Amino acid sequence: MSEEELEPNYVEILDENGEITKCEIYDVVDFENKTYALLLPLDEESGEEAEVIVMEYIEDGDDGYFQNIEDDKEFQRVCEYIESLDEEDEEE
Repeated sequence: MSEEELEPNYVEILDENGEITKCEIYDVVDFENKTYALLLPLDEESGEEAEVIVMEYIEDGDDGYFQNIEDDKEFQRVCEYIESLDEEDEEE
């Protein structure tokens, strides 16, 4: 495992309130020919465990960006897939 794989990666996203939220990239999954990122907001002030944010990751040449999943059905399918991965991990 490379050193890069061991170090957490962080990104900043713009939330629905127009505020910038710093997040750790918790995981990246491929599903139905798309890539999705699981982002864990870093909220040092509240001390509460934050809810994971699921966003589509889109590569544009050498750059990449995160995009909200606008389709509710797509979002539900992605969440169910991610939950099934968690269940597989628990069984191992």
